[in-house]
Amino acid sequence: MATVSNLNGNIADSGFHVIPFASGWKCYFRAMASPCEILIGACPESEAQRLSLLAWTEVKRIEQKFSRYRDDNIIFEINTSQGKAVEIDEETHRLLTFSDQCFQASEGLFDITSGVLRKVWAFHSNAVIPSQAEIEELLPLVGWQNVQWDANSIQLKPMMELDFGGIGKEYAADRVLLLLTESHHQPYLVNLGGDIATNGALFPEHEWRVGIEAISDKLVDNVLKVQEGAIATSGDSRRYLLSNGIRYSHILNPQTGWPIKNAPHSMTIMAPSCVQAGMLSSLALLQGQDAESFLDEMGIQYWSQR
Repeated sequence: MATVSNLNGNIADSGFHVIPFASGWKCYFRAMASPCEILIGACPESEAQRLSLLAWTEVKRIEQKFSRYRDDNIIFEINTSQGKAVEIDEETHRLLTFSDQCFQASEGLFDITSGVLRKVWAFHSNAVIPSQAEIEELLPLVGWQNVQWDANSIQLKPMMELDFGGIGKEYAADRVLLLLTESHHQPYLVNLGGDIATNGALFPEHEWRVGIEAISDKLVDNVLKVQEGAIATSGDSRRYLLSNGIRYSHILNPQTGWPIKNAPHSMTIMAPSCVQAGMLSSLALLQGQDAESFLDEMGIQYWSQR
């Protein structure tokens, strides 16, 4: 097993390793609360180490910069600004622009200010269903249309919050693939907790085979063949609340404050980039019962599990 001799504590804590894989290398670690792996084409071991460290560093940079769980980044500064304008950089502006496009395309159903609803919604075994009054108390704090922003700054109303959790891993997957390709042009597959981006298979005229896990014993695992592009899956197959025989999805409708109803439990999309795939899978689920017809109308290929 290859190791990096100058690993710092953060890398060691993430379980960072680089091992031989097929005719290339595989780097794996944990980040963004998910198992991550980078498949690298044939190259010397020292180069595989360098590329793996480059990938890990970029994932951790994005996580540290945009995670809502930290108290030392731009998201914390924005969320605690109490109505004051906060200066932003070009990368943050890009993510806000993409989030705005998602908001417009979904007619307000994809809203990065809806994370504040987690104050009353929890999805663990001891969680309870919030009351309508509790939800209605938070709804005035949800609404991307009420946010003032431009290329230089952003201003939220007091008590409002931003949460990039819906696009963070997808953005990181695309960024890592771009950096790796620019650093050493060869085939890569980036897999961040199931959000996947690749620029080509290890062998000419071959394809990556990506498995989609069946969500129940009644369904069969699917295997997708992908030469290049991205795959993202959204759903509530592993995160939901069961109360009095009713299943509550963790995906919330920001306009009502309640979980979406009658949507697939898993939706997988293949697209040119991971942020596009993630956006489409999320937008589809937010349509509820009409998820599949929403994608059919756009001619998008998908794999749905109910």
